[in-house]
Amino acid sequence: MKFRLATGMSILGLMLSCATALGGTLEGPLQIMVSKDLQELKIYDGGVVVATSRVSTGKAGHSTPTGIFSILEKKRSHFSNIYDSAPMPFMQRLTWSGIALHASNSVPSYPASHGCVRLPNDFAKTLFSITRRGGHVLITDRETEPQRIVHAVLFKPSVVVPDTPLLSDAGLRPGLIEAGDKSVEVAMTDPKPEVLTPVVQRTEQDPIRILITRRGDRDMMIDLQTLLTSLGYDAGLPDGRHGKQTVAAIRAFQLAEGLKEDGMVTPELVTAVYAKAGKGAPPNGQILVRQKFKPLIEEPITIRNPEIALGTHFLLAREVDADKGKAEWYGVSMDNQLPSATLKRLGITTEADASAPDALTKTLDRLDIPEDMRTRISGLMGEGASLSISDTGLGPETGDGTDFITVTRKVQKADAGIVTGKKKKKKKSSVSVIN
Repeated sequence: MKFRLATGMSILGLMLSCATALGGTLEGPLQIMVSKDLQELKIYDGGVVVATSRVSTGKAGHSTPTGIFSILEKKRSHFSNIYDSAPMPFMQRLTWSGIALHASNSVPSYPASHGCVRLPNDFAKTLFSITRRGGHVLITDRETEPQRIVHAVLFKPSVVVPDTPLLSDAGLRPGLIEAGDKSVEVAMTDPKPEVLTPVVQRTEQDPIRILITRRGDRDMMIDLQTLLTSLGYDAGLPDGRHGKQTVAAIRAFQLAEGLKEDGMVTPELVTAVYAKAGKGAPPNGQILVRQKFKPLIEEPITIRNPEIALGTHFLLAREVDADKGKAEWYGVSMDNQLPSATLKRLGITTEADASAPDALTKTLDRLDIPEDMRTRISGLMGEGASLSISDTGLGPETGDGTDFITVTRKVQKADAGIVTGKKKKKKKSSVSVIN
């Protein structure tokens, strides 16, 4: 995301005003971050702030949700269909349930809206002109800032050398028909070695959006149904439902393997089916990819130490250089306290601490992504690709016509720490940086 400023202006000069003007020409993806604690919006170019503005988020009873969002729709002139057709000029929708960025004549630097993020008119107008659908907006309680992350798990664009036939694979044939079956001497000269220029896989399309999360019950059920059918126990259409035909298939498998014949889906059953099918351990994570709000990839991965929460993280790829196979990733870790019922359902015994300086690093360390999947995703990499990491999968705001939306839950100080109730002190850094 390069932000070319107008001649004679500098980032420092822009930052001297209360709400900085957005000068210059946009050459890459914006990263917009809203802090509810500070009532401030900041625009980042990688790890550098290029513009700021005061905002007004939702007041008591109409709180603005926090999380990872993207711009779903843009309208220069829009009127609320909830609050008496209130004007919402330069509206940039973040959720289909009614949250947006928009201009307002009333931006008092404290929570005052009905849930949207209000912006001063001039700033909202300029921001509207430089964003695009799919651009990311992060809303947090406390201020966070993106920092450079270097890790082997993060994707880089693929550089592919074209297939070239080897001389040893070339068939030789006699130069004369009369030679028949007689041996023929062929005069050859060693060819001059050819210098191969790598052919780079490029994508000029919208950047891809990647989500890494835990596998849901439906995903596990679909896999179980598919494997049972492949083993000769017809589980019916793999629809993720624990219906009569699936129960019958499970019972038949249990009977054949000497297991308790109850038709129930348990971790022990799933492990037994995977082992019988020669598939190893059941995957507990998944990676999903969307582009232009449409699904492209959905494949299983492995999350090591699943009893530890992944946490909620967001990373954006900048300076993606397909010629060199390089990309710079900038990431943040976000507060997100999962409800106790969710922790129990997911088998999490240790919660995430977004304020730990190595939170993101430790999460990336635990991800095992198959090499063929890495290659496939790397081939789609382009400027502005993003990666979200979350324990809770596809939330209710993620659907057809959206990117991956993650709504977070504020961490209560009295409840922060691990599930057993121990408290942890907040640390200064909110992101993990590896030099």
